[in-house]
Amino acid sequence: MKTLEGKVAVVTGGGSGIGRALALGLARQKARVVVADVDESDAAETVRQVSALGGEGLAVRTDVSDRSQVAALADRVFAHYGATHVLCNNAGVVVHGGLEEATWEDWQWLVGVNLWGVVHGLMAFLPRMIASGEGGHVVNTASMAGLIASQGLGVYNTTKYAVVGLSETLVKDLRPHGIGVTVVCPMGVATRIRQAARNRPASLRNAGAKEDGEMTLIGRTLDADDVAAQTLAAVRTGALYVITHDEALEPLRRRFQRLEDAVRRRPQV
Repeated sequence: MKTLEGKVAVVTGGGSGIGRALALGLARQKARVVVADVDESDAAETVRQVSALGGEGLAVRTDVSDRSQVAALADRVFAHYGATHVLCNNAGVVVHGGLEEATWEDWQWLVGVNLWGVVHGLMAFLPRMIASGEGGHVVNTASMAGLIASQGLGVYNTTKYAVVGLSETLVKDLRPHGIGVTVVCPMGVATRIRQAARNRPASLRNAGAKEDGEMTLIGRTLDADDVAAQTLAAVRTGALYVITHDEALEPLRRRFQRLEDAVRRRPQV
């Protein structure tokens, strides 16, 4: 997409962090922004900041793990604006701890938001985006944890690996429709994701979960605005991957070296 001016963009998880930064970046480029978030007050604050930039925004409370709520979000966007050009499936949550400690509630919560949230967004918006014939772009927020597995983040890793694989397939499927795809794989970013449990449903609570625990991350911690700027540049140029940190290169090399070694040194049978 060469320009975002006048386009309609939907950002899930737009009430804070990378989502808010995306919404504000889109507003600066004169897109109309729909901010979806499970926290109504956070979504409203993002729209207030969009308005302060001279932009146009709409806040819609949405739990992306609930298919009916995402469908209702799409209905409202198309009723209000008549189109969607940029879909940012950004909402995400995390739990810490070994897979041997993970509960059904942990799995249900993370898969519901991080993976089903993306799937629900695609199902609700893509058919109408395709039917419009106007093209567009899908942004899926994954993580470096979707490319490199980290101990203590197994449930999160699983969901983000799935989002990366989904995006790599989606870009091929949507190419004939003129809709681009970008998958965002940041390392450390200054957001509130470590406090994601503030919005965890009571029915999915895990009293022993380490949602607010400290994780030692390699590399710098970027501002969300930096990640958003890289992402919107990728939307304009049609880039598939946004790998935000130079520090990612060495662990990626090591991973793919291990894969190459597995092929070259596989046991003879």
